[in-house]
Amino acid sequence: MDSMGDKQRDQPNVLDFEAIVEKYTNYVYNVAYRMMGNPEDAEDVTQEALFSAYKALDRFRGDAQITTWLYRITINACLMRLRREKKRRLLTQTGYDERELVNWTESPERTALNAELLQKLEEAISRLPSELRAAVILRDVQGLPNNQAAEVLGVTTSSLKARLHRGRVILRKFLSDYLKTSR
Repeated sequence: MDSMGDKQRDQPNVLDFEAIVEKYTNYVYNVAYRMMGNPEDAEDVTQEALFSAYKALDRFRGDAQITTWLYRITINACLMRLRREKKRRLLTQTGYDERELVNWTESPERTALNAELLQKLEEAISRLPSELRAAVILRDVQGLPNNQAAEVLGVTTSSLKARLHRGRVILRKFLSDYLKTSR
């Protein structure tokens, strides 16, 4: 006895999912863009992430916030795509501890208004290893609290903090080199 009412009860999440897509697509795209570094890949990852979320909607128990769940799906989609493409544009992690770091507090207004510096920062973030990039984007760009960012990445808070530290040191080194040459 398969009536139309039974089919509608089997798919109550479709309308809910449409609301989720409407409300959170920009968040998903923003994370994907920052992870992937270009609009085309970000659009592809956004579609992949939303499709994965749709397929997994019946498994969402509500233990976490919907944004945490979507961020995790998005980060996983980004990491899978990056692994497939095997991008080799990574910043080296060697040599940063023997260099003197520039003090960024000298002129915060000038630094904030410097569009070239913003471009260099975005370039540096895009060249971080994917696990460090994800930590920096979720915590420092998206502003998630440590515990939520750690949950999205499926790591402990201390692991997140270690990734953040390594990512920030590499970014600081990259930007310090740039700032020294642009003076």
